[in-house]
Amino acid sequence: MTVGDSIADPLFIHGLATSADARQQVERMLARVGLTPVADYYQRFPRELSGGQQQRVAIARALILQPKLLICDEPVSMLDASVQSQVLELMRSLKDEFQLTYLFITHDLWVARFLCDRIAVMQAGKIVELGATEDIFQRPQHPYTQTLLAAAPLLASLT
Repeated sequence: MTVGDSIADPLFIHGLATSADARQQVERMLARVGLTPVADYYQRFPRELSGGQQQRVAIARALILQPKLLICDEPVSMLDASVQSQVLELMRSLKDEFQLTYLFITHDLWVARFLCDRIAVMQAGKIVELGATEDIFQRPQHPYTQTLLAAAPLLASLT
């Protein structure tokens, strides 16, 4: 499938748009996630895109149905640092614009601190600590959370 067809597919699956309507919605979403010129990206195939561009396509596809919740499992883990930053900034701006809630699964403490309002720390599949991001980083209560933060001294010093 082309990028445009892939993003439009959920609209067709749910019977929410005609072909013309879907194309307009996809073009708006491509522009919103920074994939311009839109006509060029609409016709391209995912294999022709960089990792960051592919992630933007995934975000556009996820948002095309205007959900209220997105579950993101390590969405930037395979991207280099500069591209990670760009994608995270995009996700932060989309959060407000689309009134989104993210369930953001990550092992990267910096990413969690950057994007999340609240953090749940898990150990062996169980939540051991839950709280506001800055509370977790400034006043960790659980020994496992304390150990995680001690392993990332740069983050601990950003208080």
